[in-house]
Amino acid sequence: MYVPPKHAVDDDDAWLIVKDAGAGSLVIVTPLGMASVFVPVVVSEDRRTLTSHLARANSWWKTVRTGDEVLALFQAASAYVTPSYYPSRLENPGVVPTWNYVAAEVRGRLRLHEEPEWKLDQIRAVTQQFESGRDPEWRVDDLDEKYRQKQLTAIVGIEIDVISIEGKAKLSQNRPDEDQKSVRDHFVKGTLGERNVGLRMNVSD
Repeated sequence: MYVPPKHAVDDDDAWLIVKDAGAGSLVIVTPLGMASVFVPVVVSEDRRTLTSHLARANSWWKTVRTGDEVLALFQAASAYVTPSYYPSRLENPGVVPTWNYVAAEVRGRLRLHEEPEWKLDQIRAVTQQFESGRDPEWRVDDLDEKYRQKQLTAIVGIEIDVISIEGKAKLSQNRPDEDQKSVRDHFVKGTLGERNVGLRMNVSD
């Protein structure tokens, strides 16, 4: 990922992007070309691993071997920026559209898991992550055991040993302050996607 210095974030913020996204695309290279799958992920406390699972019916996992490299792509915010939001264009008309976004890439090596207990632990972790704070909170352990076991046989576990992470927050930092403020002010009143970007723009008034 191309990351100019003004758009770079540190590792802690990059991991926050992964957490905010909640799910991402895992991309691998196969003999037939690249292949991807979109899955929710759980980040270990030490940030050394990502875990997930996918349907056994999904052929993606059949092309994977232990140790294969994977690129995990996460996007936490994204919106189109029109030059019309730039007050500076009135004096300097040389402006073009662009895109603001907050994203992260994690590189790692894959391992597949078939062990029922591993998969059950992963399902518990991912549901607890997204159910936390809900009322009522849905729990895997409340499922009928026979049904739960049937569902576990229908999935394959994924573990990624993290090699590196890189984050990027492209939020109009290359524009004058008046343009940044204008983009933010338009975004916070815009679509859901625009509001998500606008609320991330750290612009002093």
